[in-house]
Amino acid sequence: MTQHHIELLMYTAPEPIRAANDRWIKRILDHLGHSRLSAESLSLPELWLSPDLLLTQTCGYPLMTLLRGQVRIVGRPRYELPDASAGNHCSLILSRADDTRVTLADFRHSRGVINSEDSNSGMNLLRQRLVSLQQDGRFFASVGISGGHRESLRWLRDSRADLAAIDSVTYACLAHYAPEEVSGLRVVARSALSPTLPFITVAAATDKQVERLRQVMNLSLSELPDVAQTLGLAEVLPASESDYQIVLDYQREAEALGYCQLR
Repeated sequence: MTQHHIELLMYTAPEPIRAANDRWIKRILDHLGHSRLSAESLSLPELWLSPDLLLTQTCGYPLMTLLRGQVRIVGRPRYELPDASAGNHCSLILSRADDTRVTLADFRHSRGVINSEDSNSGMNLLRQRLVSLQQDGRFFASVGISGGHRESLRWLRDSRADLAAIDSVTYACLAHYAPEEVSGLRVVARSALSPTLPFITVAAATDKQVERLRQVMNLSLSELPDVAQTLGLAEVLPASESDYQIVLDYQREAEALGYCQLR
């Protein structure tokens, strides 16, 4: 029995989501006859590029930049959740519910917060949505970096920031299982659609291995309908780099209009 890293860490999730992912992972490993190698000491980039990687999830933005040509795409999740379906999701652009500003344009010169500079949902989709509203390469008075979507929500609730873009899958999970984390917030706008966060494996994986892995992921979901329901995950769709080209298109669109950095 060989040991491999298999982690689903992209969504810092409430306990029901974490437990469902663990059951899904266990069933996948059982079908493949592998055991799980601890990844506790690894950063996300180290996990993504580990030669011992079997399966994990990344963001579409680093997939097309940092990881391009260095991993294989196994598939993309088809969530069936509010604002996430058919293999796509978006970002929900949020403010506090008691903020009197109504439109995105009203938030010009406000305080933004992003989870990280290499996030598609937290930064890239927000930049794409604001590009037509920026002036001389700037929209916000300041932009803070929180380190994660849940922290960005905390910044909003604590009045440390006025506007944040939150992945719609993250928002749906929190609204259902940890509603206190989105309480007192409202959706100002939605971003353009983007393909959901891809599942990846090592670059050395063959087409046959990638197909087998995706088949086992879907088989395991079908065998665990309560897990699929908890995750809001109907199936894992085939995917390729071409599906994620739109992520770079959004970046280049913003750059062409002088909005290279979200600020």
